[in-house]
Amino acid sequence: MKIEASPVSETTRRDANALGSCVQRKFASASIWTDAMLAALQNGVKGGKWHSLIDKVFRLDTLALGWTQVEKNAGAAGVDRMSVKRFAQARDRYLAELAHALQDGSYRPQPVRRVYIPKGKGRRPLGIPAVKDRVVQAALKLVIEPIFEHEFEPRSYGFRPGLGCKDALREVDRHVKAGYCWVVDADLQSYFDSIPHLPLLARVAGRIADGRVLELIQSFLKQDIMEDMTRWTPTSGSPQGAVISPLLANLYLHELDVEMRQAGLVMVRYADDAVVLCRTREEAEAALTRMRAWVDANGLTLHPDKTHVGDCRLEGHGFEFLGYRFEAGQRWVRKKSLMGLRDKIRALTKRNRGDSIESIIASINPTLRGWFGYFQHAHRYTFSSVDGFVRRRLRAILRRQLHRPGQGHCLRDHTRWPNAFFANLGLFTMSEALRLARQSRCGNN
Repeated sequence: MKIEASPVSETTRRDANALGSCVQRKFASASIWTDAMLAALQNGVKGGKWHSLIDKVFRLDTLALGWTQVEKNAGAAGVDRMSVKRFAQARDRYLAELAHALQDGSYRPQPVRRVYIPKGKGRRPLGIPAVKDRVVQAALKLVIEPIFEHEFEPRSYGFRPGLGCKDALREVDRHVKAGYCWVVDADLQSYFDSIPHLPLLARVAGRIADGRVLELIQSFLKQDIMEDMTRWTPTSGSPQGAVISPLLANLYLHELDVEMRQAGLVMVRYADDAVVLCRTREEAEAALTRMRAWVDANGLTLHPDKTHVGDCRLEGHGFEFLGYRFEAGQRWVRKKSLMGLRDKIRALTKRNRGDSIESIIASINPTLRGWFGYFQHAHRYTFSSVDGFVRRRLRAILRRQLHRPGQGHCLRDHTRWPNAFFANLGLFTMSEALRLARQSRCGNN
């Protein structure tokens, strides 16, 4: 079946066409990527493969740039318990040691410390490399990322320079409004933990011929993992939390991006989260069949319970993507994202908190602003609901300060502490922010 292709949006096309120059001007460091290398990136290298890259990785200025990124991102210590702050205290010495070890071939990454972070009702494993290894990975990424970034598809948005969640959401929203309402909601099961090493390294080797760079990447994939007193060597996957993992994850799925585009399908992908937008049920089912065949052939698995086809115009048949739920012609905040916000607000507004109400409001405002900034395109009911929840929490604190039990629900509390009371104290109100945002958009049209 031939599936009608949807044109890439003009904004996306312009971004894709400008990608090479963006890499040159912003994403490729001038100290690493010389004019000759940038020209080769644009025009192609002989044989399609890059040689002699390891010397770019172990240069002190490259490692220093990598350290700058690691320092900015902060993060916890690895198995050696060296913190970012401690590394900073002897920065020059540590960078020189890394440069020397990389140059003479004695560098060996330390094991990755495994921890778990909450994910819904369960937990998600996270790998924390040592700070020194994060510096080397950041330096390696600075050298090799432009090579792959230059070829990535414009509808791949995850962990890419200059692209993000909002860009992916705009592309999805544009197609849904254009009638692409039959959607394949695809979930790759445990993707980061299940990427096959050999095929991934083959994809890297398709563009990089420097054996020492390939060995360095392999050493990061084969880093031992330590959890409490247990230590083992992974046979697949790239740890979530490693600096190099997002680039490698995108590289492995790049062939899927290409295949779907060449089949005339609209697949919008953010890392391992992907949706395929189609006009008819038949197109969507054919798209899922094609995706399933590729996934199976490349050692991955579609989650049997989380992958489905549906018409998002109908209630109960929508799909979730990057925190939103698209259903019945509306964009909603998915329940998990809404509950996550409420949990954060509860933690900041415990009734036994001894701070003044002004201090409490000041502490929750950044959370409210950030959340609204991302979800401002959701249905307006969401914001009035959140505003009411926040004010009830604050009224309960005020009751507690007056030694009165209660949840802040009664009419007397609303009369004593009306909405205007909290507005005068500077509480960020999402409904008001939405009104002002819409006024601004109308004024600009």
